[in-house]
Amino acid sequence: MRLSVLDQAPVTKGNTAVDALKKSEELAILADELGYHRMWMAEHHGLESHVSSAPEITAARLASKTEKIRIGTGGVMMMHYSPLKLAEVFKTLSAFSPGRIDFGVGRAPGGDSGAMYALSEGRRPLLDNMYEKFKIAMQLINDEVPEGKLHGSTPAVPGHVTLPEAWMLGSSGNSAVETAKLGAGYSFAQFFNGQLSTEILEAYRYHFRPSALMEKPEVNVCYMVTAAETQEEAEYEALPQDIAGLWLSQGKIAQPLTPEEAKDYPLTEMDKIKIQHRRPLHIVGAAKDVADRLKAEQEKYGFDEAMIVSIPHSQKARLNVYRLLAKELL
Repeated sequence: MRLSVLDQAPVTKGNTAVDALKKSEELAILADELGYHRMWMAEHHGLESHVSSAPEITAARLASKTEKIRIGTGGVMMMHYSPLKLAEVFKTLSAFSPGRIDFGVGRAPGGDSGAMYALSEGRRPLLDNMYEKFKIAMQLINDEVPEGKLHGSTPAVPGHVTLPEAWMLGSSGNSAVETAKLGAGYSFAQFFNGQLSTEILEAYRYHFRPSALMEKPEVNVCYMVTAAETQEEAEYEALPQDIAGLWLSQGKIAQPLTPEEAKDYPLTEMDKIKIQHRRPLHIVGAAKDVADRLKAEQEKYGFDEAMIVSIPHSQKARLNVYRLLAKELL
């Protein structure tokens, strides 16, 4: 199984935003050494707990610090950028790191309405042109001339670079068919709501049309994972994220607790039930058991690659998750 990394530059207690970005770099270097296939940076705005606000900038840094692993975005939020700017950014990245860049995009804002309007300088963002925007950006990346005066008169430079791979993010399956028709890879965020189905991926593969940026259908599925040497240790490391998920369901956004704080956090019986109901969105366990679960998921759904997001409190525990999974699966 191919394994990859999704990172959100999380700021855990006792760390700064600068620490978080440096730890993303450390994770990229380790993933490269371990044989992970790709690493993507998410795009979030207005969250002090996640500081990956400029994933294309971080991607440039990570690509310069690694040798083999593919580097990209999971994803840039298209509503904030023009197709020309998207094409220019990813062609530049590809010029510096040919054959290792992924142009991964999403259709969400990556933040609340305040962030969305601040990024558009108070104007109402266009919300219903995402697929067209993606198509035009892909054309510009491929040195094609899109139809119309707006995008047909200005080429995206640098030209004639090695093409990046194109990927679209999804979390409900609604985007699968449109992604396929555009000729892009499909990345499903299973840790969002756990709604992946064989029907979604079959529809994607059935409708896929090759493009210059993706010759055949490719699917990766992103899971939140906390793995350790034992189940007990994994549960201990995972509880802060479980409680943070509980808070989020209640409309509360706050920095996760430390494992020590989480262990003593007063959970009601209903809280515990809710955490267990959310547990399918967060795979927790001994590394071998987690690996077996991922292999079973791949057999069930037939995806090409598992992408792992993991947010234990300490960097040591986080890096250990990726080491343990590499040992079991790579």
